Amino acid sequence: MASSAETHIALVAGEVSGDMLAARLMAGLRAQLPDVRYSGIGGARMLEQGLVSSVPMDTLTVRGLVEVIPRYRELKGIQNTLRDRLIAERPAAFIGADYPGFNLGLEEQLRASGIPTLHFVGPQIWAWRGGRIKKIQRAVSHMLLIFPFEEEIYRQAGVPATYIGHPLAEQIPLQPDVAAARHQLGIPEDAKVVTVMPGSRMAEIKYLSEPFAGAVKLLARRDPSVRFIAPMAGERQKAFFRELVAKAGLQDVPLELVDGQSHACIAAADAVLAASGTATLEVALFKKPMVIAYKVMRASWEIMRHMGYLPWIGLPNILAREFIVPEFLQHAATPQALADAVWFQLTDEANRAKLAQRFLEMHHSLLRNSAEESSRAVLEVIGKK
Repeated sequence: MASSAETHIALVAGEVSGDMLAARLMAGLRAQLPDVRYSGIGGARMLEQGLVSSVPMDTLTVRGLVEVIPRYRELKGIQNTLRDRLIAERPAAFIGADYPGFNLGLEEQLRASGIPTLHFVGPQIWAWRGGRIKKIQRAVSHMLLIFPFEEEIYRQAGVPATYIGHPLAEQIPLQPDVAAARHQLGIPEDAKVVTVMPGSRMAEIKYLSEPFAGAVKLLARRDPSVRFIAPMAGERQKAFFRELVAKAGLQDVPLELVDGQSHACIAAADAVLAASGTATLEVALFKKPMVIAYKVMRASWEIMRHMGYLPWIGLPNILAREFIVPEFLQHAATPQALADAVWFQLTDEANRAKLAQRFLEMHHSLLRNSAEESSRAVLEVIGKK
């Protein structure tokens, strides 16, 4: 076992998905360095692993390019304060868990000061920001990757990289237990179920609540027997969702809001309507047909739509390298379009069988011991393997 005397690791996650990924890495590291000390910024899962967080992780959470502008000075102040403290404390390494807009800038400054830096989850340079690779070359000592096709991209760019598998592929069973999930949620085994996932970020909920609720209303008219459930990430998200649905005059739609239990809600589903993001990969790993939607502030969209390098935005399609599930972006994400697409995913049995097989193959390709692989890479970087 590696020596653990006075080993200090700093980490930052800015969103729920990064918090989950970083916590798994921290657990793997502690198995090798029992007395490791963690500091930085993180959420509930990282706190459970012993992180001392400078500020609540929610303070960092912001979505979109234009939306960050009003909060730039605040976020920059947090970054500078953390940078100065870490340069003074000299941790063995800094690990940025996703959240590249904040973490890459911090990593660049820390690495310039001589602190080794790792970045967990490669920024999607292959999809949106190809020019970002030059900053990554300056900022990152070692990249930890969760998608297999990324490794060659970073190595060609001269950035040391390790594919560690995706932690979700370990957490989600290859064959989900639909009956157990429905029992947990109090849903009959023979019900037809659509799970609606408008996102965990407030900005996602802001733009997707109305079209998602509108789609539910249209689907319920088409088949009143369908059950609709929507997992909510927290009370704040649930209250905001209800407020927006009521403002749109859709408060009477038959949509049951569930506190948490997102995995049970996905496992119980026959089809899923989801905001683009990590949730779409979770749905694929549960082998469920889905429809993906993405909406942001208009100004952000005008910038982003000229930056895309891939024709896909949803993770299942990116991994498959083709449109295996439908995507509706910005103005195309209308209630009618979403309802029609969900109905197809719900009722076309040949399509459902084909998707189940593709998603099973995808699951196997992402399955590694990510905690062990990521902690091994960190130990190599800090010279304690």
